Amino acid sequence: MKSGDRALWLLLAGVVGVGLLAGFPTAAAEAPDRVDGYAEYRKSGDLIVDGQRVRSDANTTWKGSFTSLAGIPLGYEVRAAGARDGDGAVLAREVDARPNGTAFFETDVQQGTDALEGLWRQDRQAFEADARGHRLVIGEVSREGREVDRVRHLVRRIAPPYVDQSKLRVYVIDNKEWNAMAMGNGAIWVFRGIMNDMTDNELAIVVGHELAHYTHEHTRRQMKRAVWGQVGSLAALLAVASIDSNSARLAAQLGTSLGFAAWMNGYGRDLEDQADRVGLRYAYEGGFDVEGAPRVWQRFLDKYGESDRFTTFFFSDHSRASARRRNLEIELRNNYARR
Repeated sequence: MKSGDRALWLLLAGVVGVGLLAGFPTAAAEAPDRVDGYAEYRKSGDLIVDGQRVRSDANTTWKGSFTSLAGIPLGYEVRAAGARDGDGAVLAREVDARPNGTAFFETDVQQGTDALEGLWRQDRQAFEADARGHRLVIGEVSREGREVDRVRHLVRRIAPPYVDQSKLRVYVIDNKEWNAMAMGNGAIWVFRGIMNDMTDNELAIVVGHELAHYTHEHTRRQMKRAVWGQVGSLAALLAVASIDSNSARLAAQLGTSLGFAAWMNGYGRDLEDQADRVGLRYAYEGGFDVEGAPRVWQRFLDKYGESDRFTTFFFSDHSRASARRRNLEIELRNNYARR
């Protein structure tokens, strides 16, 4: 194997696997009184941001050009700070809304994930790499068929109205494990194992979590936070310069930027918690029953226990699964007590 090819396989490991099983937070996080996301729905006078119901009153301070929640277009970035109202909604004391422009690393994420998706499509296989740079096949990739149609149907129902659905692509990976992944370019990958064992209500919550990683640009945010400072990043970037294929080089550079920490630890606790909150909202707005969401995550722990390679990283002990279940119970109480 050429040195450049070996670098590619090593760096692809930094992109592959940041999926659902990497999405279990490491501690409980109470429902926030700060929201940071996108205006996605309007419900009975409230604006839905970060999966939360946000409202304002005469004491709300406004930054930017808006003076009411009703004036903020869907798809705009919104930050708000306040306190929980009596019914669980966030009563904002301060709101900042602005257009969703192109941010630092966004182009890199798009190009890199396009390249990686292209490699998987071309080979009809999803793959990662071991520590020696050897290719490890995750599973055959299906682009059409009954199972792909099932996921596409879910995505069409749960995608928020401001999202261009033509940019969302669905694939099924022939692997018995319970997992799903979303790339930063809108490619969604669902393992056959989880599809066989979950109802549409359960699977909508899983797919919603992954879709939230895409809509809220978690790949870019993860890159922005830490990747350029990782030990070994410079050496890895120099290594990928020897790769001849432009698409392979882009994919490898993305892998370097994401880094192995993302692969091993997910996107970070707060981004994973956000994907839980927002994904729950997506499933709910799509008309799915979300009352069983806490049980969905408990099923992962029941299935895998604490001895396999995934749960030893992502659960560590039962309190972490309990924390995630408790977070979702808080979400249901604050935001979904009434339809």
